[in-house]
Amino acid sequence: MTYFPILSFITFLPIVGMIFILFIPKTQATMIKSVTLLITSAQVIAALFILHYYNYSLGGINDPNSFQFMEKFRWIDISGFSWIGRIKIDYFLGIDGISVPLVLLTAIITFIATLSSWTIDKQVKGYFALFLLLDTGMMGVFVALDFFLFYIFWELMLLPMYFLIGIWGGKRREYAAIKFFLYTLFGSIFILLVMIGLYFSTSETLADGTRVFTFNMLAMMNPHNYNQFGILSPLNPNNLRFIAYIFLFIGFAIKIPMFPFHTWLPDAHVEAPTAISVILAGVLLKMGTYGILRVCFPIFPEITRQLVWYIALFGMINIIYGALCAMAQKDFKKLIAYSSISHMGFVLLGMASLNSLGISGAVFQMFNHGTITAMLFLIVGVIYDRAHTREIDAFGGLATQMPIYSGFVALAFFAAIGLPGLSGFVSESFIFLGAFGFGLIRILTVISTLGILLGAGYMLWTLQRVFLGPLKEKWSALSDLTFREYAMFIPLSLIIIFLGVYPSAMLNLMNSSVNSMVKFMADAKVIYSSLSGF
Repeated sequence: MTYFPILSFITFLPIVGMIFILFIPKTQATMIKSVTLLITSAQVIAALFILHYYNYSLGGINDPNSFQFMEKFRWIDISGFSWIGRIKIDYFLGIDGISVPLVLLTAIITFIATLSSWTIDKQVKGYFALFLLLDTGMMGVFVALDFFLFYIFWELMLLPMYFLIGIWGGKRREYAAIKFFLYTLFGSIFILLVMIGLYFSTSETLADGTRVFTFNMLAMMNPHNYNQFGILSPLNPNNLRFIAYIFLFIGFAIKIPMFPFHTWLPDAHVEAPTAISVILAGVLLKMGTYGILRVCFPIFPEITRQLVWYIALFGMINIIYGALCAMAQKDFKKLIAYSSISHMGFVLLGMASLNSLGISGAVFQMFNHGTITAMLFLIVGVIYDRAHTREIDAFGGLATQMPIYSGFVALAFFAAIGLPGLSGFVSESFIFLGAFGFGLIRILTVISTLGILLGAGYMLWTLQRVFLGPLKEKWSALSDLTFREYAMFIPLSLIIIFLGVYPSAMLNLMNSSVNSMVKFMADAKVIYSSLSGF
């Protein structure tokens, strides 16, 4: 594993599958779907290899030696520019305890989404080619350590998702796709501006002693690598660094989505095909919180410490506002979409704690939310395929007609509520324990606990209206789960139960990296205050 480029393999394997699909005749729909399933299955196997060979004891934020499976070589090296001098961009991949759970999550969710996509019969070749391109973009975000490369993967995701919603979505698909595209592009422009500013403010020394500007994110985390007159350097006493942090945070917050940048998500979810909703909730939302943890926190630690109360505040708003909106929905899928907004607020709250308990809970919640919400959207997709409606009040008594399906529904609903013994309980408990221990945000944490009560309210109310009571006659012909649907639900159910009973399997994975981040953020207060201009 030391010599095999496993991260490049798991990232670009879907591109190989996409190219292969382009040569398959469009009439061979089953072959196209089978190739996609084979590719995503290979990704899951590669992710399990990474998990097996991952060294739990290594962990760090700005130390290259703490990252594993690293691949680094010169990608772009051009000199001769009048005032820039030399442009050097590296192909730099690596993972730590924060990114490896998300690599595993991406592989699992794309495999499940492939099974969910098996019913696609419209322009099958185009759908699965774009699906695999999206897969590469998502995976690349979680393994890139060069900011330029990170941004390429971040933008690569935008195009296929736009078409997957806009072509294969529901009645208002064009509106939802354009809204998603504009919101995401707006945030990407902010990220691009800050990335350029950081590049011209940071330099590293090459083997030959030459100092050059760099996109290396690990170098950007070290204040001693900043140029004295760089516009985003902590050595330069100006307010641009604070503004850059706000820009960068907004760019990532749109993807979470954080209130008030959340309005694109319900429309995108409602109009997207089931499999794309699964990917959107299961993986894409995590790119926002991951970006904040990977980029905002360690590159701007001194500003993060100043603004954690506001991060916690917006987390609390997400939790309460998302839950209240979910409770008011009549559309089953829109209810799950707003519940997703609410549960991502827990991640923000845990991150704001700046301690090991809270951040571990936040990263764990990112993984758990991915599996639980993916299962919830699959649940909506199953019933919509049979009944062709998502109106909650149109149903009733489905537990009698579809008992096995209803059992999976109950498991997913209780996991979303945070029932002890299921994965959601552990991550939310860690978030509240960590956030409550941080003095200034304690009151916000207490208010946020109302999200648990509201979540139980809308989930149990939906369970009652859709699955309990007398069966309506028009649904008496509905069939229970098929083999393909079993294959979607069983893996997610096992993960939810296993991590609820034995959470250490995931917590041990991230422990060293989270502790290193907490120490890094604590030390930053001393380091940055000693620099000139602070």
